[in-house]
Amino acid sequence: MLHLIGGWVGRVFWLLSAAFRDEVRRNLGRALGHEPSRQQLLRVAEETGRQMLELPWVWLRPQEEVLSRIVQVEGGELLAQARQDGASVLLLTPHLGCFEMCAQYCSTHGPITVLFRPPRKASLAPIMEAGRARGNVQVAPADVSGVRRLVKALRSGEMVGMLPDQAPKQGEGVWAPFFGKPAWTMTLAARLSEVKGVRVIMIWAERLPRGRGYALHLSEPVAPIEGDLEARCVAVNREIEQLIMRCPEQYLWGYKRYKRPSGVPEPGAEAE
Repeated sequence: MLHLIGGWVGRVFWLLSAAFRDEVRRNLGRALGHEPSRQQLLRVAEETGRQMLELPWVWLRPQEEVLSRIVQVEGGELLAQARQDGASVLLLTPHLGCFEMCAQYCSTHGPITVLFRPPRKASLAPIMEAGRARGNVQVAPADVSGVRRLVKALRSGEMVGMLPDQAPKQGEGVWAPFFGKPAWTMTLAARLSEVKGVRVIMIWAERLPRGRGYALHLSEPVAPIEGDLEARCVAVNREIEQLIMRCPEQYLWGYKRYKRPSGVPEPGAEAE
């Protein structure tokens, strides 16, 4: 029912917000390499609406009920093997599908710490944090203390989860290509991938049609995430692109991924 209503909410939002339409059309067109069709744009709007309505459900319903909606898992053996080997795991998921499902699923394999960036509306922060920090899931703030907790978790052989396609602040990113255009890209995921013995696993939760639940997809990076910091950031973006193109209509194209934070020079320009 939520997904049914969410589809119509997305369509209404599409009609009312010219800024949203422009952002989606521009970003999706860049990924596809051509002007998206009206049908593709409406699919994105519908999936965005479904995401808006499903998030409170994921946060507020009992964890057992939330996990019961995962009806298919592809690549789960990668995580199970890593845990069996005692290896630390860095789980990377873009704003694709129901990304909130990923940490809840991974917590069934042991302790996981996820990066928590408070929402713009402070009133939502307690709900979001409580909805995420359940069972084996712990949250770490997006500051220096939180980064230390993430590193400590990995060095202790635990799991860390994060959304590496968030637009970072000044001093927290580098310019790296994202669907052919420079995007200010967070360096944290790349830095964490350098922790000794860490295994990187890409994960995303596909929203199945007609409210049938979710299919989780886990995979190893297509190419190794290695090299210096900038090379690793480029590699992370490349892996995110691979996941998004498996189901582009479920990506959050309305997110201003290409914005330039205050104080950050233009791509290729030298900082003063």
